[in-house]
Amino acid sequence: QVQLVESGGGLVQAGGSLRVSCAASGRTFSMHAMGWFRQAPGKEREFVAAIRWSGGMVYYADSVKGRFAISRDNAKNTVYLQMNSLKPEDTAVYYCAAREGVVTTVSYEYNYWGQGTQVTVSS
Repeated sequence: QVQLVESGGGLVQAGGSLRVSCAASGRTFSMHAMGWFRQAPGKEREFVAAIRWSGGMVYYADSVKGRFAISRDNAKNTVYLQMNSLKPEDTAVYYCAAREGVVTTVSYEYNYWGQGTQVTVSS
């Protein structure tokens, strides 16, 4: 089993920045890919960004490309999502996810999920 705990969410004004973190514990050696997804009220969960745990491959949703950056610190078993130039439409609960297979943008292919952290962007 892998446990994921997100942190760093909060309230920020439009145009501002925020960094959310996801700390992994447990059978972290089995992880090969980490992803960030988000879900706004009344909407389906959507892909935001993903990274190969060993590095070298990152993917972004078109809506965040150029504004968000995903990174990982293997020594700390932590993945980060740096969010810049935030917009009100970025408001959502942000979830961290991990899987044992290759990097994917599909939520149901992830095995493990965190509890989520709220990000609210005011206009």
